[in-house]
Amino acid sequence: MTWSRLLATFFGAGLLRPAPGTWGTLAALPVAWALHVAGGFALLAVATVAVAVLGWWVTVIETRGTDDPDPSEIVIDEVAGMWLALWPVSLGAMLQGVPVTALWPGWVVAFLAFRAFDILKPGPVGWADRLHSPAGVMLDDLIAGAFAAIVVVAGAALAHGVFMA
Repeated sequence: MTWSRLLATFFGAGLLRPAPGTWGTLAALPVAWALHVAGGFALLAVATVAVAVLGWWVTVIETRGTDDPDPSEIVIDEVAGMWLALWPVSLGAMLQGVPVTALWPGWVVAFLAFRAFDILKPGPVGWADRLHSPAGVMLDDLIAGAFAAIVVVAGAALAHGVFMA
């Protein structure tokens, strides 16, 4: 396996069947936890940006000369999107001084919301997906991750009574 394929499939997670995107998203979770533990929100944020750039690059390499601009085994985009969806959870844990696992409902909401946006591709997510390019491969999942992060924030606000009178 080439280094670009190893990274594009997130160390083989994208080769699992069925639903390689879900497997890639699941594989992103323990790494996000480790990043948060090692360096808090800042490290997770920097790693997200780095993986987004790296993901675009390996997607260029892996799709060059093929007819499929978005092969299902490329899941590095799901990793970047899922990590972005977890930004509010990581930031909240850091600001509250609690272990990131204490905010486990946020992890569940982030995962479910991200997968929903990634699969259903509403609005801008679908627009980015229709670019049929390496940039589109990464962008649709980053937009889905941003939407999922908004859902996480709204869910936390609702759960903690921010919207209560």
